[in-house]
Amino acid sequence: MCYDLTSMNLSTMFVAAAAICWGLSGGIGGILTAEGWDPVVVSFYRGAIGLLFVLAWLGVRPRGSGLASSRLWFWSAIAGLGVAGNFAFYFVSIAEGSVAVAATLMYCAPVFVYLVSFTLKLERPTLFKWAAIAMVLVGVVLLTGVYDLGAGEVTPIAAAAGLLSGLSYALFIFGFKYAAPHGSPQAILVIAFAVLGMILFGLSDSGQAVAVLTTPSWPWFVALGVGGAGLSFIFYIVGLRHTAPAVASIIAMVEPVTASLFGLVVLHQSVSPLQFFGMALILLTVTALSAFSGTEGTGREPLATCNHGEGISRQNNSWSSRASTALWILAKRKK
Repeated sequence: MCYDLTSMNLSTMFVAAAAICWGLSGGIGGILTAEGWDPVVVSFYRGAIGLLFVLAWLGVRPRGSGLASSRLWFWSAIAGLGVAGNFAFYFVSIAEGSVAVAATLMYCAPVFVYLVSFTLKLERPTLFKWAAIAMVLVGVVLLTGVYDLGAGEVTPIAAAAGLLSGLSYALFIFGFKYAAPHGSPQAILVIAFAVLGMILFGLSDSGQAVAVLTTPSWPWFVALGVGGAGLSFIFYIVGLRHTAPAVASIIAMVEPVTASLFGLVVLHQSVSPLQFFGMALILLTVTALSAFSGTEGTGREPLATCNHGEGISRQNNSWSSRASTALWILAKRKK
């Protein structure tokens, strides 16, 4: 073996730290949107501050960036479009609903990846996968209350935005997966966050975007950018080098759980027993699905065992979506 127990434990801690940061970012976004800040403006500053961190990472580790590759730029731009939608729709869902609902709906992202994979014949459908997808859909129905339109527990906008945030993250994964063979993770993230910044700045309320610079709430914006896009992505990529996919998928639950607890305890948002059951159904099913895809055909080996170079192991050509989706089957397949 080319890795030791200490490295694996440290990597697991990095993955867990990233998951906690992403979970807390949902809560911070809830605070800012509750103060009246536009979700798009909140998303813009999250990505803009994250861009500064990945630029610094690229400056420290420039080797093998692949910035001369046109394919890297194309697929990274697709990834940027996906992460821009993910950030924006996530905070719209929080603003229109609650942190717990938004975080759980975003956690459904692997379902979109599987459905697209089945359609494009990149993944072989199995009874287990279809059953898992059906269970997630049942959980979404219970969580959003679409079976009772008069209940009003979750608005259609909140539900749609939450699901679109997951769909957008699926787009980010496709972009990142196909960009990965052409450059380093830090180069991909620099391009992706730059594209995010251009898109969201164009959609932002210019008055609010400028007002952030002098608002007393600026520490929340800084914390959101540092934790929700800067350090978290770096922690997660570094942590995946010695973390087994099945372990990463279990740690993945830390993100929506952290976000939900923040909403319940700090923001005093409520969740009905039926919604709680729907949340549990989604979280447990997606975790099992991610763990299954992470161990299927991998022998439970970490993503990178002998490659200590830049970025994710090119031999495995793998990338995990984030703490909320762990290792997806597409990310471990070579095109």
